[in-house]
Amino acid sequence: MRRPPNKDLSAEGARNTALRVLARREHSAAQLGAKLRQRGHDEHTVRQTLEQLDGAGWLSDQRYTEMLVRNRVAQGYGPLRIRADLQAAGVSDALAREALDAAEVDWLERAAAAHARRFEGPATTAKQWQQQYRFLAGRGFESGQIRSILKGCAEYD
Repeated sequence: MRRPPNKDLSAEGARNTALRVLARREHSAAQLGAKLRQRGHDEHTVRQTLEQLDGAGWLSDQRYTEMLVRNRVAQGYGPLRIRADLQAAGVSDALAREALDAAEVDWLERAAAAHARRFEGPATTAKQWQQQYRFLAGRGFESGQIRSILKGCAEYD
């Protein structure tokens, strides 16, 4: 459901709206800018508001990136999915790469944990192997990681 445009379109109104949005959860600058534009604020006001919030330390793409990486790792997602989520939020590739490297996650261990939570054991048929592969790929794990988890499966004709 789309919200009606904000009635107070002044710079102060944009700042108040942005602070209310940030009070709920972290946002990237691109996400917050999109929300302000959606509420009817002009481009100049949006840029000015984002610069003020960034200068005051209330808006940080790095803090948002670190939060998202932590949450997605805890939810069982892989590096490809996390990077796609960061890209969709308007975070730079360099910042995303830096945050994923700093997380120091054993992705193979995370893929194995996701597999163990979803499936009772290794695949016994080609159909099950494909299903398990698709599941892990959908969670954002790389093909090498997935094959390492599933390699204990029997060979199929």
